[in-house]
Amino acid sequence: MKRAACRDVDPELFFPVSYDGPAGKRQLKQARNVCRPCPCYEACLAWALENAVDDGIWAGTTPAQRRALRANRTAV
Repeated sequence: MKRAACRDVDPELFFPVSYDGPAGKRQLKQARNVCRPCPCYEACLAWALENAVDDGIWAGTTPAQRRALRANRTAV
């Protein structure tokens, strides 16, 4: 966590009210810009998947994207 790029960012950025519409898409893009270069990206995504986190943006992924990733892991 000490190395996470999001540690000094307002947490509300990662919990949009909606992922749709111009505002939601803009917020998702801003969050992904924080996540993309983060040295903790892989650990963050792994934690969100392992704990079935179903809200917020983790490692630049939406809840729907993480559900799909979990379903693919289960299928394999």
